[in-house]
Amino acid sequence: MKLNSRTRARRLAMQGIYEWQMSNNNIGDIETRLLIDSNARHLDLELFRELLLNVPKETDELDMHISEYTDRPMAALDPVECAILRLGAYELLRRPAVPYRVVINEAVELAKTFGAEAGHKYVNGVMDKLAVKLRKQEVAERLKNKA
Repeated sequence: MKLNSRTRARRLAMQGIYEWQMSNNNIGDIETRLLIDSNARHLDLELFRELLLNVPKETDELDMHISEYTDRPMAALDPVECAILRLGAYELLRRPAVPYRVVINEAVELAKTFGAEAGHKYVNGVMDKLAVKLRKQEVAERLKNKA
């Protein structure tokens, strides 16, 4: 399956966020290594950098929103799912031009690829609830138009 440049950017950013969570290494060093190791020509470099550099800076706020809809503390979440949820929450909060359904779908696809066996279901449930909270008007308009 051929991935578009934005999907590639999200994948690589999620891997960097995961590495940062696990190692607490400098995010700039992680960025450099990921760009050297990957084929950066085929990804949206601006999106990759925005996600990788900003998600760690906003972890406290992102975790506050996410934790409202999880059944356990953030520290007890699977680290891959945690990275995906943080990335998705960031996009819902800070990238309003990206439709919420795209954000949810991208998060679910990341979870299917990198997460535990049923992790995508958990990610989907949390992201759906986050979207209702963080994109209330957009979700309401979609539901109204669907009726």
